[in-house]
Amino acid sequence: MNALVERPPLAPERRRRLIATLRGLLPADALLSADEALRPYECDGLSAYRSRPLAVALPHSIAETQAVLRACHAAGIPVVARGSGTGLSGGAYPLSDGVLLSLARMKSILSIDLENRSARVQPGVRNLAISEAVAPYGLYYAPDPSSQIACSIGGNVAENSGGVHCLKYGLTTHNLLKLEVLLADGERVTIGADALDAAGYDLLALMTGSEGLLGVVVEVTVKLLPKPESARVVMAAFDSVEACGAAVGDVIGAGIIPAGMEMMDKPAMGAAEDFLHCGYPVGSEAMVLVELDGLPEEVEDGIRRVEAVMRARGATDVRVSRNEAERANFWAGRKNAFPAVGRISPDYYCIDGTIPRGQLPHVLGRMRELSTHYRQRIANVFHAGDGNLHPLILYDANQPGEMERTEALALDILKLCVDVGGTITGEHGVGIEKINAMCHQFTSAEIEQFHAVKHAFDPAETLNPGKAIPTLHRCAEFGALHVHHGQLPHPELPRF
Repeated sequence: MNALVERPPLAPERRRRLIATLRGLLPADALLSADEALRPYECDGLSAYRSRPLAVALPHSIAETQAVLRACHAAGIPVVARGSGTGLSGGAYPLSDGVLLSLARMKSILSIDLENRSARVQPGVRNLAISEAVAPYGLYYAPDPSSQIACSIGGNVAENSGGVHCLKYGLTTHNLLKLEVLLADGERVTIGADALDAAGYDLLALMTGSEGLLGVVVEVTVKLLPKPESARVVMAAFDSVEACGAAVGDVIGAGIIPAGMEMMDKPAMGAAEDFLHCGYPVGSEAMVLVELDGLPEEVEDGIRRVEAVMRARGATDVRVSRNEAERANFWAGRKNAFPAVGRISPDYYCIDGTIPRGQLPHVLGRMRELSTHYRQRIANVFHAGDGNLHPLILYDANQPGEMERTEALALDILKLCVDVGGTITGEHGVGIEKINAMCHQFTSAEIEQFHAVKHAFDPAETLNPGKAIPTLHRCAEFGALHVHHGQLPHPELPRF
């Protein structure tokens, strides 16, 4: 499924010259080149694929980052930017002939503007650290990926990350004001503005989610929101995943916009319950968590309406958090679902596709058929409110053929998402993981335009080359399909 292409190693003399140049530009502790020192950087959160970079640069400042980019650009050396390494699509997968540029040491919160409800931060700042820093002022940063305790804001910008509360408060792109970006040759540009809008084309939206292909983010100005006065969660259990998926659509159809709406099926619930003992209804086939926030009166009204929707759809059990501790407990299992599933399988492969909410029952049923066909278990845990699926395919990489079946199943799930009018990613990005699926979603003319945008920002194509956008030759080999969105085909299952 992935687009791993073997790249020839850099000639030894050329490698020595580059490392010598970088050593002259960076402090002694800011460049790693010894084999053992490079091992921790072989992959990001997509650990199934590994490669060792020729060097890792760890700049402390924008000036040092510019120096690395200028040197690599002059030498024609690829550069892959990396945040905390929690990405799940191989976006920070290193190149054996390139430099891995880690921004993890640039982790200062530079300023907090209470009047304008914004914060200016370096790219290595952890997502959760922003909310922790502004909590004394009654503010917080809304996007909350499950990895928020570790993931960096620069990585969030690169992937346009979402999280549990993106249904009501939006993705990363909706919560930014301004970026400071370095282009491939080190030129510094400002995108966006401190005001709520900026003149000209919306380059802020273009840069957000561009996966390090267009520039390296070195400073981020984020929007801050006041903490809601009240927040409570409804937990509803169902005897089928289809009924649970239908209930999700019913909530939105009733005109209710929850702060978050998350769904878990029986395998995911069981893993989370065994791990954290959250009181989940493990005897049920699926459950949904629906959080309402705002003024106490509107939260109470929302709770009553959501309970009514759940019972009308046939919920077998409905519970409402009684206090903040119970609300946090309900969310704990969802927030830790990925490590919980890691306890029940030697390996798992996390997919990230998005579909129209109305297609949840159909898609969940179809995934069950695909799981049976490929003989691979799936645990489902996902952002149900915006249709962002995260099926976890359980496998054992040590068993012959399991990795290949897992990749084939993952690709079929992504194709299914596209065929019902969705997309191949919601927040994890394309990276190397979904590059073949891009051929299924986009036409050759569209892919050519993606390459044109990349070329406009990075003519030499040294920033994260080979990621996110497939070549037309690759799509021709893959057998790209023209997709008419909105159709609901029921193709025959693939044959082995």
